[in-house]
Amino acid sequence: MTLTTDLRLAEEMRQYEAEADVIVVGLGCAGASAAMQACDEGAEVLVLERAGGGGGTSANSGGLIYLGGGTPVQQAAGFDDTPEELFKFLMAVSAPGPDELKIRLFSEGSVDHFHWLEAQGVPFKRSFFPEPSMESSTDDCLVFSGGENCAPFDLIARPAARGHKPMTEGKAGPFFMQCMLAAVARRPLRVEYDVCVETLVRDRDGRIVGVVARRAGHEVVFRARRGVVLTAGGFVMNEEMVADHVPQLGRVGTRSGTEGDDGRGIRMGAAAGGVLLRMEHAEVALAATIPNRLGRGVYVNEHGMRFINEDTYYGHIGIEALFRQGGRVWLLLDDLTFERNFMGQEPAFVGETVAEIEAEAGFAEGVLQATVEQYNLSASRGEDPLFGKRAEFLVPLESPPYALLDCTVETGPYSGLTVGGLSTGLHGEVLDIEGGPIPGLYAAGRTAALFTGRGYAGSGISLADASFFGRRAGGHAAAQSSKG
Repeated sequence: MTLTTDLRLAEEMRQYEAEADVIVVGLGCAGASAAMQACDEGAEVLVLERAGGGGGTSANSGGLIYLGGGTPVQQAAGFDDTPEELFKFLMAVSAPGPDELKIRLFSEGSVDHFHWLEAQGVPFKRSFFPEPSMESSTDDCLVFSGGENCAPFDLIARPAARGHKPMTEGKAGPFFMQCMLAAVARRPLRVEYDVCVETLVRDRDGRIVGVVARRAGHEVVFRARRGVVLTAGGFVMNEEMVADHVPQLGRVGTRSGTEGDDGRGIRMGAAAGGVLLRMEHAEVALAATIPNRLGRGVYVNEHGMRFINEDTYYGHIGIEALFRQGGRVWLLLDDLTFERNFMGQEPAFVGETVAEIEAEAGFAEGVLQATVEQYNLSASRGEDPLFGKRAEFLVPLESPPYALLDCTVETGPYSGLTVGGLSTGLHGEVLDIEGGPIPGLYAAGRTAALFTGRGYAGSGISLADASFFGRRAGGHAAAQSSKG
């Protein structure tokens, strides 16, 4: 199991290539946020990036940032959100085992964080886009990105759209990171590219005081006077780690990551005594119901039974489908509700009756027919007693021909990323097995466990986590006393 990497001792280091107060490992969203905050706190900052430029997986993302509590965009769009409503939603979606302290901290600081992002040059249009779950095709900002207006969350917290997209058309990850990297470049901090950090350096007192890296095939050592912040991505591209910790993700065809998401930062932190948290969880998107009106169909499992309200965020659907339905799910539509989804999926089976679909797809006789009969009866009344699907999505499936989309994990439009990583405190400090901080060591972004716990709150929560807690890690590292 590839979980550890060597830990080097400070007394063995003969010379240092360079030193700084704070060393940040990786220049994606988390690294950029940590570096800027540390610099603004007066620290001398050195960023080491293994690639030839910054951006990481953040630059390949859709660019949504999950923010709430009453941001200026929410107010302009007419959404009455508060920190308490944001907190209630995040607690519910993270159950069981939510990190209440981190969720409270984020909820109360979300609006200020929005203003910080704007101050870095990230623009947000004061507008709402009605198609939920993913970034807008226009330059509009706000979307429902986590099923906040769907069951069961609409009864737990007042629904509000919270996915904030920077002002550019379509996919915004590249534009967002251009803005963030430009903000990094405006600060008096140093960035070195093509430097792959491999090992942490610890002194006799147990404090992390530097890193060992490779540059142009040669070993180089950098000294950190105050702290090292690991923002080196997740482990979705490390097949061995995926197989060891979240083997279900190994079945997903599309991985959301770059070659840098090989778990290196997580392994370095573990070698220093850091505890791993929620490594068995992942974000899994099953994007068969884009556009969202395809949620008028019904998802069924291998037993021909519904298992979720189809109108909700496709990440909630994907997690349920993969982890609790074994990746064996299908989407049934009729002639009235059918259209090509954004992946252009062709139906796996087409029939004039549900019974015909049932037989061709290999379901046990009568099970799919019973599911559709019960669903149609409830839908005709505008009700969904099983899962609470919204009335506007409750359309009886009674207009042949019928189509069954293969949404099994081997065939369907799944994508995923890891959300487990190093356990961290409120300031991003890496925690040991006793829950205490490892001196001089911090982590943020997907090198750390996602703050919302078991659930993936919605599109944009990873960038929100990376930037918000990246800032806290960088600021706290900068505030430490210099060593030597």
